[in-house]
Amino acid sequence: MHAMGRYRNSPAALDALVQPDRVHRDAYVDPELFQLEMERLWSRAWIYAGHESQIPREGDYLTVDVAAQPLIVLRHGDGSVRVLVNRCAHKGTKLVAEAAGNCGKTLRCPYHAWTYRLDGSILNIPLAQGYEGTRIAETDAWRGLARIENVATHRGFIFVRLAAQGIGFRDYFGESLSSIDNLADRSPEGELEIAGGCLRYLHNCNWKMFVENLNDTMHPMIAHASSAGTARRLWEGKPADAPKPMAIEQIAPFASDYKFFDDMGVRVYPHGHGFSGVNFSIHSSYAALGDYEALMKKAYGEERARRILGTVRHNTVYYPSLTIKGAIQSIRVARPLAADRTLIESWTFRLKGAPDVLLERTVTYNRLINSPMSIVGHDDLHCYRAIQEGLAGEGNEWVSLHRNHAVGEAAELERRGELTCNGTSDVSMRNQFRAWKELMVPP
Repeated sequence: MHAMGRYRNSPAALDALVQPDRVHRDAYVDPELFQLEMERLWSRAWIYAGHESQIPREGDYLTVDVAAQPLIVLRHGDGSVRVLVNRCAHKGTKLVAEAAGNCGKTLRCPYHAWTYRLDGSILNIPLAQGYEGTRIAETDAWRGLARIENVATHRGFIFVRLAAQGIGFRDYFGESLSSIDNLADRSPEGELEIAGGCLRYLHNCNWKMFVENLNDTMHPMIAHASSAGTARRLWEGKPADAPKPMAIEQIAPFASDYKFFDDMGVRVYPHGHGFSGVNFSIHSSYAALGDYEALMKKAYGEERARRILGTVRHNTVYYPSLTIKGAIQSIRVARPLAADRTLIESWTFRLKGAPDVLLERTVTYNRLINSPMSIVGHDDLHCYRAIQEGLAGEGNEWVSLHRNHAVGEAAELERRGELTCNGTSDVSMRNQFRAWKELMVPP
């Protein structure tokens, strides 16, 4: 057991945790490091908070915790998106407890009825004369609700940065935003809306295990041999032109061999972002939908529609919180709770103007692969928990990230987060830990 403050008070000890080709196990298991991640990494990065389609009308809100801070994301009367700290300026009571709703034109504390406008300013205090002659006007309480100033939206996706100082939104995400653009462009109208509800799945593991696993393509043929392998065997011997049931079409590719996943390719970007599926992915062989493709060609022209639909990336990681599957219109969001507890949210989108069969396919995938009832999801759950428990073992304090560690000119491209390489490389994990190290350095 390490003494408290070992990493907080020693930048050198923190720096030593991440080496170019390996990472110390404490990054996954140490409670002090988890707390530092909330204070530094999750506060200084741009974190996904929700989607604009969830709050279409004035007073619509959703609540979310970011870096252990309770937030309210709401639609202001002027149409803008505002983010407030979900804490009354008086006694600290959470103003709203529901996951989503509509508060009308004001927010009222359920404890003492302090009432606020949607921009967080105070509208009314019961028996306000009781504060006359006091020093309350000199305090933060008199300024109303704390506001998150750094809020950005891209194609409806809402991101926040809690830290007052830090890298700007565009600089943080850069070219990686192309995956969100492709997801939105798959709508003939260029717009998305959340549909189908949310599946929440509690994992007894560190949040980084989930995020890393999304672009780890050395595990599917092993971890999913039973679930996806069974689906694949069920379809063996069927005529090549026989239409596949949607479930077989979606689960069976997880049992593809090493060559398939290696040939997919992986691309990394600065600040920990990246995606697998540069050349093709497990979504490439889905059945064509003629009516949908005709709508896309009408909306974008044949060439652009072909490029949009031909981009079938596997998983894109927007480090550290958001992961998306554009080809199947679903996202997953990591919500860290403790060093060994992570809540995973899975959301599905409707492509505006697209046939209903697209949403059916999306919801089916989310249920089959991402839900707590999923046979595929349970494979990963077992592996994450096995890692969390296994890292308690003595004799080796390091986690290997050596696979295809770049050398020569490629090493510099990898260091800058500008590398495209074979799909089974550990480059995504190394890239994420470079970002981890940058954000964990004391500001």
